[in-house]
Amino acid sequence: MTAPLTPPHQPSPNNDPWQSPPTGPGPLHAKGAEEGPELRTDLRDAAVVLVAVTILGVALGLLWLWLAPRVPLISNDRAVFLKDTEGEEAVAADGTFVLLALAFGAVSAAAVFWIRRRGGIALVVALALGGLLASLLAWGIGVWFGPTHDVVAHAREVGEGVTFDAYLELRAKGAVLAWPVAAMVVHLGLTALFGPRDPEPEWDEGYGAPGYGAPGPPPGPGSA
Repeated sequence: MTAPLTPPHQPSPNNDPWQSPPTGPGPLHAKGAEEGPELRTDLRDAAVVLVAVTILGVALGLLWLWLAPRVPLISNDRAVFLKDTEGEEAVAADGTFVLLALAFGAVSAAAVFWIRRRGGIALVVALALGGLLASLLAWGIGVWFGPTHDVVAHAREVGEGVTFDAYLELRAKGAVLAWPVAAMVVHLGLTALFGPRDPEPEWDEGYGAPGYGAPGPPPGPGSA
C-alpha cells in the first residue's frame, strides 16, 4: 500500500511574495507631512528665543554699569594720570562682565529648556546667537551710559587734583562669548539629562512569515 497523496502546501493568497505594493501615501509621505508644521513651530520658537535673549542684554549692560569697578584718574596742569598705578579695576571690570554673562547664559538656557523641553538645533542656535547679540548690546550700553570718553574735558571740568572715573571699557573682547558658550553648554546638558528619549525601534513581526522569503512548512508525506 502507498500513502495517500496529499496536496502540496499552498501559500495563502494574502502572503503572495510578488504582490503589488499598496497604493496611497506611504509612511515617508506621512512623515514628511508631519515634519512640515513641526519645522515651522521650531523656527517660530527659535525666533522668539532670539529676540527675548537679545533684549536681556539691556539688563546685563545696566548691571555691568552698576557693579563694575571704576578706574580712578587724576590730573594736573599738564596731563591725566592713573591715581593707582597698581590697581586692578580694569581687570575687575572685565571679570564682572564675564561672571554676569555666564549667569545670564545659564539662566536663559534653563528657562528655554523649562518652557520647551523638546530642544532642537534651532533653539540652540537661537540661544547662542541671542547671547552674542545680548553681550554686544550690554557692552554698548555700559560704554554709552558710563563716564565720558573725553578724559581731557572731564579733567578740566572736575578741576586739577580731583579724582574722577575713567570711561567703562571691555578690554577682553572675548568676554562677549561667555553668554553664548554658557547657554549652549547648559541647554545641551539639560537636554541630555532630562530631555525626552527617542522611542525604541519596533521590529517587524512579519519578518520570517511566508511572503518574506522564509520557507513555508515542510511538505507532508508522499508529496513528492
